Amino acid sequence: MYVYVASSWRNPLQPWVVEHLTAAGVPHYDFRNPPGGTGFHWSEVGLQRNNDTSPVEDYLQALEHPRSVAGFASDFDAMQRADTFVLVLPCGRSAHLELGWAVGAGKRTAVLLDDPCTPELMYRMVDHLAPDMGSLMTWLQTAPEPAATEPDPMLWGCTCPVGPRCLQPWGHWRSCARYAVRPQA
Repeated sequence: MYVYVASSWRNPLQPWVVEHLTAAGVPHYDFRNPPGGTGFHWSEVGLQRNNDTSPVEDYLQALEHPRSVAGFASDFDAMQRADTFVLVLPCGRSAHLELGWAVGAGKRTAVLLDDPCTPELMYRMVDHLAPDMGSLMTWLQTAPEPAATEPDPMLWGCTCPVGPRCLQPWGHWRSCARYAVRPQA
């Protein structure tokens, strides 16, 4: 198991969660302290955030900065490596986008809720809603590894590279000449 911890620089609970995972011997990725470097922060590329907003031109320029590209690569490599994702609330758009990617990629997912919490209907997509750290640790230690199953085209549609816009019959990817490699579950 390798856990990706998604959260926010402003969340004081994120280091605490990382400490618990470390103490339990659970391999994980800490975006604040990634292997071989330091975590990316917008201030490193000259983007001064004021109330979570920046001028669009400044943002687009900062996004292309080599440090931004390296920060993204570090986080996304860890996302691809991880088989389990934990979203630590409260957090913002980036962490939620990471969790959404994980759900779509078929990874095991959990949300460590804050109390009081802001209700979110789409959290029904995740595998576990943890009301506290004990619940999260129990789930991490007992959750089975995801089964290697074939995608269900009745649920997810065609899985060929054309994706949902494909007009071929359901399941054609099994023999689709455009899709030489069997899709990953």
